[in-house]
Amino acid sequence: MTSDTITAQAAGTWNLGDLPVSRIGLGAMRLTGSAAFHLGTPSDRRRSIAVLHKAIELGVNHIDTAAFYFSSLRSANELINSALSPYADDLVIATKVGPYRDIHGEWGTSARPDQLRGHVEENLRQLGRDHLDVVYLRRMRQDSIAEHFGALADLRETGLIRHLGISAVEPRHLAEAQSIAPVVCVQNPYGIAFADPATDELLRLCGEQGIAFVPFYAVAGEGRDQGSADSHEQEVLAVARAHGASPAQVRIAWTLQQGPHVLAIPGTGNPDHLVENVAAGALRLTEDEMERLNTLRRKAG
Repeated sequence: MTSDTITAQAAGTWNLGDLPVSRIGLGAMRLTGSAAFHLGTPSDRRRSIAVLHKAIELGVNHIDTAAFYFSSLRSANELINSALSPYADDLVIATKVGPYRDIHGEWGTSARPDQLRGHVEENLRQLGRDHLDVVYLRRMRQDSIAEHFGALADLRETGLIRHLGISAVEPRHLAEAQSIAPVVCVQNPYGIAFADPATDELLRLCGEQGIAFVPFYAVAGEGRDQGSADSHEQEVLAVARAHGASPAQVRIAWTLQQGPHVLAIPGTGNPDHLVENVAAGALRLTEDEMERLNTLRRKAG
């Protein structure tokens, strides 16, 4: 498939609360380097900036980031600020809090509820904004998210946060959060290589309630940061060849075809890969191809 002239509009739009976004966005983690969470090789700054500029050129207006996305020389939030500030009125930047890392890159335990304001303010400072469009609470294995989510709901009331989401959760956590404040998006690992009944239920619930479902690791599969390594790559490749597409494009297209409320946020630090990812929004898999890939996913479980 020809990628150069396809924009994010090909995938359609969805609303995060009152904020319309392209269903294909950009995950910012890879902007910082090849293995951002483990302080791997830092990215080339000019290339990362070029990715962000190209994303805007292609109509992407949904960027997913976090203050803990950094490598030894690069911060995703700082790159976004440098490349895109002053921000376009229609650009939606979503960030997440819960996990955190110290200045050496070492992970801390989950943030306490009383620490979340500081983490929100750090994202504000790094991004150069006076409010955050969307903030996810990334659950860190807590049985209940009520206290943490309540702290973010308080910040929403002050105007520091416009909309709230939750991440790495089970269906019961969605109900728990909704009893405290509106939830506009849910972010869980989801893809052909992931078969999890709880996440499938979340996908269904979000569709019924008009909540965006935003998978992560949808392209990377079991290999995560290292790229897809699942045992079904040959089947994905066969579908890709039928369309003159790449396996990554097939995975994105499969994800988007799970429902109009499903958003994709593939991450890349390569402008050419960004063009391919955005072009996947125009790829339409047949019913037979979807069933073949769905069968693979069921087997993965």
